Parts: sequence; structure tokens; C-alpha cells
Amino acid sequence: MYELMQLTQNCFYIQSPAKIGLVRLNDTDVCLIDSGNDKEAGRKVRQILDANKWHLTAIYNTHSNADHIGGNRYLQNQTRCRIYAPGIDCAFTRHPLLEPAFLYGGFPVKELRHKFLMAQPSDAGYLTDECLPEGWQSIPLPGHFFDMAGFRTPDDVVYLADCLSSLETLEKYRIGYIFDVEAYLNTLEKVKTMEAVCFVPAHAEATDSIAPLAQANIDCVLRIAEDILALCAEPRSFEELLQSLFTDYGLTMNFEQYALIGNTLRSYLTWLKEGGKLSAAFEGNRLLWERI
Repeated sequence: MYELMQLTQNCFYIQSPAKIGLVRLNDTDVCLIDSGNDKEAGRKVRQILDANKWHLTAIYNTHSNADHIGGNRYLQNQTRCRIYAPGIDCAFTRHPLLEPAFLYGGFPVKELRHKFLMAQPSDAGYLTDECLPEGWQSIPLPGHFFDMAGFRTPDDVVYLADCLSSLETLEKYRIGYIFDVEAYLNTLEKVKTMEAVCFVPAHAEATDSIAPLAQANIDCVLRIAEDILALCAEPRSFEELLQSLFTDYGLTMNFEQYALIGNTLRSYLTWLKEGGKLSAAFEGNRLLWERI
């Protein structure tokens, strides 16, 4: 873990629970794409920087999930590097309490106020084309989270953040976190057509061919949607649907999974309702969902 893996002359990634991109800008200066899940990850990154006599100039966060920004504060304090994050995710990076509050739908219980959902705040600026290194391209990848972005470097390496999961993850967990299902599917369709020397997903192996994995993720989303529709053959409340999904997928409910999968289920229900496949009605002071 935290081994530096070289892809091209200037592009690397650090093997970690969520891969950290590292791009060499010249003989001494480097930047990161994300920073790992906590202060300890930041320390591991700092050791790699010191061992190679590299100077960290900036961290480009793909989005604000805690496992991607957890090392920000430590590395910024240590190196005075700049930090950039896209759109709404910049606000979440500056004010991390927003993430568990958003997932839970209110002030989060203490079981959600931990480093896996709430990183330390960092002084992030808004990601714009002007703040990117020369030759870089920012790639909008919405769906998994608000304004998630990936990056294409001059070496033609594409860092894809969390827009897809490995086959092993899909099989093990069945349902992963999605904020906007329609945007997520559109992103995957776009990714499926991309070409690059190498693709680096945060939660799958680096590859020179991303289309098969993108299609597998699309198929998984559509299967989950069909499962939800099948559960709605009769009117069902959100809590009933969530319980059935956990049972059918062999998941164990706790506060973290309740927040993550519950938030995702609501996103599926919105997408299916707006697509004309589900109806929603209030009966007996309950919101009930039913297949059309």
C-alpha cells in the first residue's frame, strides 16, 4: 500500500484505498490528483515526495468525498501547496460537515461525524481551466457526486476519479453510491468512448481500455433500477424499499450504510419517477412508491 506506480515519463499514481494521482511538472515540481483518506495518507505521500526530492505545488481534488480529500490539510500545512476542487465540491472541501449532513438529510449523528465521511477542512479554491498546469484538460464527470471532475494530462493519461468501480466491487457490494443516476449513466457513456494511453480509476486497476468496465457499471445501474421497480409492484415506502434492498443484496445496515445507500436509493427513485416508471403518492401520511 502507498507504493508509487509509474505509468509514463511524468504520470504516476500512489496505490491506496482511493488511488492518488501524481504528475511531474518538471524535475522538481509535482502535483497531486486527490490526497487520500486521512492525515496518515498525507504522511505517506509526504514520504514519497521527500524520497524523490519533489516539491508539491498543488492538489487537484476530483470531488469532495473524504477518501479523496483526507490528506489535504496535512499536506497543505506541510508544503503550503494550493488546493483546487470543482464546483459545489469546493464548498464541501472547505466545510466538510456538509457531506455527512447532506447524506443524512439533517444534522448528522455522531456515528457519521468521522474521518470516513468528514475530512478535516482545507483551504480550497474553485477549479478552473486557468489554474490547471499547461497542457492539462479537466473532464466533467458528474453523477457519483455533485461536480466531480477527472483530468487528462499531456502524457495522455486520464484520471477518472470515482465514475466507475471494479468488477470485484460491483459483485461484492452490488449497489454503490450515486448522487444523480441520469448524469452518472451519461458520464459512463462518455467514458466508454474515450481513448487514452492509460486510464486510472480511483477504485479499479489502471488500464488502457476502459470501455468494458464502463459498460459493466452501466449494466449494474440498470439491474439495480429493475430490482427497485420489481419491489414497487405494490406501493412501498422508502424505508420498506431500503430494508428490502439490504436484505436482497446481503448488506448489513449501520448508520454509514443507511446514509450512503439510503441517499442513493432516493436518487434512483427520483430518476425512475421522472422517467415515467414510478408514481409517488401520499397515503396515510406516508410517501408510497409504485411501479407504473
